[in-house]
Amino acid sequence: MSHLLLNIQQLHIAFKGNPAPVEAVRGLSLHIHAGESVGLVGESGSGKSVTALSILGLLPKANLHRISGQVQYAPDPDTSFSLLGHDLSRIRGKEIAMIFQEPMSALNPVMRCGFQVTEAIRHHLGATKHEAREQTLELFEQVRLPDPARAFRAYPHELSGGQKQRVMIAMALSCKPRLLLADEPTTALDVTVQKGILDLLDDIRAARGLAMLFISHDLGVVRRITDRVAVLYRGELQEEGPTADVLRQPRAPYTRGLLASRPRMDVRYERMPTVADFKENPGYTPLIRPHKAPENAPAQPPLLQVEHLSVRFPKRKNVLGVPVEWTQAVNDVSFDLFPGECLGLAGESGCGKTTLGRAIARLVQAEKGRVVFRGDDWSELSGKALRQQRRHMQVVFQDPYASLNPRMRIGDAIGEPMLVHGLATDKKACKAQVIALLEQVGLQADHYSRYPHAFSGGQRQRIGIARALALQPALLICDEIVSALDVSVQATILNLLADLQQQFGLSYLFISHDLSVINQLCDRVLIMQSGAIDAEGTPQSLFQSPPTAYVQSLMDAVLV
Repeated sequence: MSHLLLNIQQLHIAFKGNPAPVEAVRGLSLHIHAGESVGLVGESGSGKSVTALSILGLLPKANLHRISGQVQYAPDPDTSFSLLGHDLSRIRGKEIAMIFQEPMSALNPVMRCGFQVTEAIRHHLGATKHEAREQTLELFEQVRLPDPARAFRAYPHELSGGQKQRVMIAMALSCKPRLLLADEPTTALDVTVQKGILDLLDDIRAARGLAMLFISHDLGVVRRITDRVAVLYRGELQEEGPTADVLRQPRAPYTRGLLASRPRMDVRYERMPTVADFKENPGYTPLIRPHKAPENAPAQPPLLQVEHLSVRFPKRKNVLGVPVEWTQAVNDVSFDLFPGECLGLAGESGCGKTTLGRAIARLVQAEKGRVVFRGDDWSELSGKALRQQRRHMQVVFQDPYASLNPRMRIGDAIGEPMLVHGLATDKKACKAQVIALLEQVGLQADHYSRYPHAFSGGQRQRIGIARALALQPALLICDEIVSALDVSVQATILNLLADLQQQFGLSYLFISHDLSVINQLCDRVLIMQSGAIDAEGTPQSLFQSPPTAYVQSLMDAVLV
């Protein structure tokens, strides 16, 4: 067996809090051998990322209350030294490298991607400018960026999410580290891009004998890429062992809850099981929804009709600023959505899903085609008439924090549109209605006066849903609203959407790249590719017998 590379013993981490310190990690012991891949699994707030940041000494000292224990790093069998409390500038990036969860935040937005990688090579390896450039282009080829020279010159905002993640991987590998800390490197990526990133990490690990600590809340991803797995809950280790054994026969109720909270492709649940169900009742068994044959013809006319909709964006302009080249984002799309229906819109990143949803809501101008909603042609509406109709169609955005005003209390953010549209008589009545909405989406009345930064990602998504419901809409356009949430929070949001649909008779246009989520929630599915509809049908018909090669490729990329 290879030598012990990293040995964590009784790690305790606490942050300053009011009135008492907050224990983030409680007595964690974990080890990684050279060339081994170890998964660290748990919900948001379980201490996964804090553990990784503590290894590299990246925890914010201003907020740190206490850190204790041992973190021993052994680059070879005869040498070992402690990482806690020491200057790690020589270690960081060269011996131990990290892939951060959000590449757009980790990459400097005002520096070209190539420069950010060459800077690390020149600093740690002493390479010349020319040597660093050649090594970076070679790395960009190794991580399978489609056009290495273009990526080298590009700024982060000019690359897709998957491409930015590949740049981050190239940067992490640039100084040939022995240990790679990968913090949720595939979160919010579509299934095919995710598969490509995991295949890439696997190949690099095999070629270089790299050890890896892979942090994730997705057990399908962990099963695909790790040898052993450790499960964390509120900073405490729940169980540890070979990945196949832990996932096949989990001992801890928490692990069983995590496994069950992930939607499945082979069955649909009556209600998504959550971690809380298994914590309260270790013998809990979720109910399977019986298969129901689709109705031949809807009983009501369509709520929404999209007819030959096309959207394009300028790709290149001349010196006068006139577009001379275009990108066709949506190309001649037509479909109907019926009252009370949940219609899924799936496909890879860049296929046009979000642009189509925004064009339907008139947040993006369509090139041609029309949208008929509740009998009105939206292309003919403007001014007051459009504002009156718009309250019946609301959008819940992918990033709830970016869509909320950080300086506005959430009670005011939810109540403001109610006052604008005259759905509340005065501020007192408005506050009562907002509190009722907060409770309907699983929040509390005392949350009314808090600001967005005081909430978790799942709570902020509930706030976004409450704000959309405030105007009593007939249709909600949900744009990747569970893509960045851990599986247990995702399960509660899916249950909430099902409850609200039953309570208010809502219709959903549910945009997602996650086919298992689509399978659980949606009645019908549209699969988009390159701006056009590739396939249409029920989840059962599309996923059990893929009608096109593209749908089959999406199914092949799904991690079970």
